[in-house]
Amino acid sequence: MRLTFIFILFAGCLFSQKQIDDVINVWKADKSLNSATLSFCVVEAASGKVVSEYNSHTFVMPASTLKAVTTSAALGILGKFYRYETKIYASGKYSAATGILNGDIIIKGCGDPTLNSELYKTKKDTSEVTDKWADVLKQKGFKQINGKIIGDATTYERQIPSNWIWGDISNYFGAAPCGLSFNDNLYNIVFSTGDQGTKAKIIDVYPKYKFLALEHDDDVIASGKDDDAYVTGDPFGNKKLVKGTVPPNRKEIEVKAVLPDPALLCAEFMQNSLNKAGLKTRDTAALSIYDPQDPILNNRRSLIYTSYSSSLEKIVYYTNLTSNNLFCETILKTLGDGSNYNGIDKVKEYWKSKGLDVSELYMVDGNGLSRANTVTTSFEANLLQKIYNDSTIFKSFYNSLPVAGLSGSMRNVGAGTFLDRNMRAKTGYINRARGYCGYVKTRSGKDLCFSVLFNNYNCSPKEAKNKIELLLLALAEL
Repeated sequence: MRLTFIFILFAGCLFSQKQIDDVINVWKADKSLNSATLSFCVVEAASGKVVSEYNSHTFVMPASTLKAVTTSAALGILGKFYRYETKIYASGKYSAATGILNGDIIIKGCGDPTLNSELYKTKKDTSEVTDKWADVLKQKGFKQINGKIIGDATTYERQIPSNWIWGDISNYFGAAPCGLSFNDNLYNIVFSTGDQGTKAKIIDVYPKYKFLALEHDDDVIASGKDDDAYVTGDPFGNKKLVKGTVPPNRKEIEVKAVLPDPALLCAEFMQNSLNKAGLKTRDTAALSIYDPQDPILNNRRSLIYTSYSSSLEKIVYYTNLTSNNLFCETILKTLGDGSNYNGIDKVKEYWKSKGLDVSELYMVDGNGLSRANTVTTSFEANLLQKIYNDSTIFKSFYNSLPVAGLSGSMRNVGAGTFLDRNMRAKTGYINRARGYCGYVKTRSGKDLCFSVLFNNYNCSPKEAKNKIELLLLALAEL
């Protein structure tokens, strides 16, 4: 009886491995994958033993699976309870008797990406954060501000990662971190469209700057079923070129673009909130500062209020669930004390200290937007195995990963199969690069860590997704 059981178990393992071999053979016979780079690695979560692999030490572009590398390192280095602080200062002379400040209100940012983020607001197009700050000033007796409302963004250098391409940096997914990030560092361009082939019209732009006029040279055509409009231009400039297509016969359709000056918008929102709360300000009060040597910052100041973000655990949850590039790149800069490059060094040092071979990791950003990033699937799978066995970070990281058949970018993966609710993974996609890395509980009850990445395939992104899912389905049967 015992021998029969062992034989059945052995035969089951062979059958499962045969399914994986069959998937590899299907890939090899697929003409659209002939010149592609295909790689995967699967390891046992508890032991780290390699279960199956294919080209697992070959460098491939990770796309957004790189977020798993960055966010997990941040949980290990900063801790899940880490919070960003935004400090509100007053400079100059303040009279408690009259409530008049003959000086400035300074909003000192430290990179908090959640300020007025749509992921945290309870209502669309609101100013809950600055309204709260204004109420604090009112409660403390302030009635009139005779100086400036300053958005201080000097914590971070004002720069875009050097390897991001021109076609990305002004679009919603290319929003870069700011010392005083606000409103996801985005604004909305609202179009209305007519019949197929006609030019779309810009009918609104929001939120609007009070002291900065945004200019749009648009050539957007009503065509197709999807939003394929894109924005280009200097990410720090006020002139944008909008091209592409949006669906026809729509009263309103919105295209998101990158704010050239998030700190100024924050200062303007603060001024509006102060006015709503009954505090008087000068008409031209709002100002942003990015130069840490600006002499206005040398004025003596006193702390009025400290605003705290949600925990890093919650920020990582949104980062991985929604694949938020801004949140992830901000986390990287936080690790590097405001520097992208120092952040990369910190991530690599952390994983090297955990025993991983960081020669198989090449990072130029933290979120995977650049095509210059490369990693091996062996590195990603073994990183996931290290996380699995680290009780300080596993739960926070694991809970941030989208669930097959249920949430985020995994919602439509494996629905109605054994993968449904039994796999959590960070997905990744940029042009001609697609992949998954995460955890799967197999039909036999094993916990496995896996990474699978496709680069330079000659098929549609959807077709590439379907081809990768053949492997994911086979893994569930191990």
